[in-house]
Amino acid sequence: MNPTPHGRPRPEECAPHHSRFLAEMEEQDLFDAYRRNSLDLGTQCSRFDAAASLHRYAPGKWSVRELVGHLIDSERVFGYRMLCIGRGDTKPLPGFDEQGYASAAQSDHHDLQSLVADFESVRSSNQRLLRSLPEEAWDRKAGVNGHVVSVRAVAWFAAAHAHHHLQVLAERYLPPAK
Repeated sequence: MNPTPHGRPRPEECAPHHSRFLAEMEEQDLFDAYRRNSLDLGTQCSRFDAAASLHRYAPGKWSVRELVGHLIDSERVFGYRMLCIGRGDTKPLPGFDEQGYASAAQSDHHDLQSLVADFESVRSSNQRLLRSLPEEAWDRKAGVNGHVVSVRAVAWFAAAHAHHHLQVLAERYLPPAK
């Protein structure tokens, strides 16, 4: 048993690809990781003007706005997964086509700061969901995209996924500091 219900997930409650993302994170508390994601997203995105937020670092890659749109869509999907599993629903949950979602979202037509605000809103809602779960719900598991995972694993993967994309944003999109 984890010392707290929202401590890091054990390997047996994660999908194999979760490990790589989780290893990139230093935080040991889920809600600290969520706060760091939000702070980093706001800070990084404040450095882009409207034209720069449409930048793609290579052909076929997302713009800054599309990357944030992807974070929003992913956060919504993770929230639904946490809700289903947390409520004891054991029906398998599908993956999602991130490229198809990004194209359909048309995030380049939205202001970057409004996209950041959307992410904050969805993340805040997911945090309220997680804080409302009884302790035993964190250990509940179900199939997600062909892997059996716990609520805890999905919650942590949401933080790790955002952390990963924020690293990409910092390394490939932001201009070097002067």
